[in-house]
Amino acid sequence: MVETMTDQSLALEVFLKHTHEDIEKKINEIITDQNILTILREGKRLRPLLGALSFKVCTGGTEESRLYQQFLEGAVAIELAHAASLVHDDIIDGDLTRRGEPAFYIKTGVDNAILIGHKMLVMGFNLALSHGERIAKLYVDAWGGTLDGQLSEINFNSKDLEDVNITADSKFFQVYSRIIDLKTATLFSAACKAAAYWAEASEDLAVLLAEYGREVGFAYQLADDLVDLEKGEMIDSVVIPLLTRLEKRTAKNGNLKHRSIRKKIEKKSPEIKKLYLEEISKHVNKAQKICNSPLLPDNQFKVFLLDAPYFTINKMLKEIFINI
Repeated sequence: MVETMTDQSLALEVFLKHTHEDIEKKINEIITDQNILTILREGKRLRPLLGALSFKVCTGGTEESRLYQQFLEGAVAIELAHAASLVHDDIIDGDLTRRGEPAFYIKTGVDNAILIGHKMLVMGFNLALSHGERIAKLYVDAWGGTLDGQLSEINFNSKDLEDVNITADSKFFQVYSRIIDLKTATLFSAACKAAAYWAEASEDLAVLLAEYGREVGFAYQLADDLVDLEKGEMIDSVVIPLLTRLEKRTAKNGNLKHRSIRKKIEKKSPEIKKLYLEEISKHVNKAQKICNSPLLPDNQFKVFLLDAPYFTINKMLKEIFINI
């Protein structure tokens, strides 16, 4: 009997649920610091879950227990780095809430939040280092890419904003895309590549899965921003954060007027929405094309890997009644 798409989606959902539970268990085994556990609480675990699919497609689900436990330790390292970046982002952006609660720095103070974020990065690196130089280098390179993305965002300057249109070939969208690639897609990519290493797969397969992760990560961030657009928050969550570092300079020279930018973008909201959907579909299709590579073993997890981008993105877009 041919398995329907609904059956496949259900099977994927069950797999992700069980893996999520395994990751939570491993987090609570490794981490005892209550502040860090508070920061990690309620995370979606998207990066390690995508890594789990990459791991399983390499092993076919027949791996030794020690390899899976290594993967779970790596999942904790990934979540530590990701969550630390969120703590620091909230401080930089001046965001007051995170996941419906006061941001961590609001509850503990900026000094504590910065240092605990650093502590999380060190813990993640030590976990990575315990798995050898190759994993440790991947961790450092991924975090370096995330930092480059954050620096690009912080140092985004007024000359880049002469074209404030959000079109695929506009200066703004090019800068915005580069930031997504570095800040978000890099860590998704590293999660999938590391998973292949933990599964003892070939370097070629690891590189292929890294590209898959990058495409899914890019599509995920675009979808996340599209949800904000449809909820009327996109300008505040996407455009204005890129401009906030210019506040003092623009107050002096008057070159940048947030109000006029907001009005212009709101007027073009339907066009921007169309662009986002096109770009999301483009990256999802690239990810699915990668899944057709003969390098990937033929097993149930390859089917999951193929379905995961649409499953993940549509689950997010469901909030605004959109399906791709």
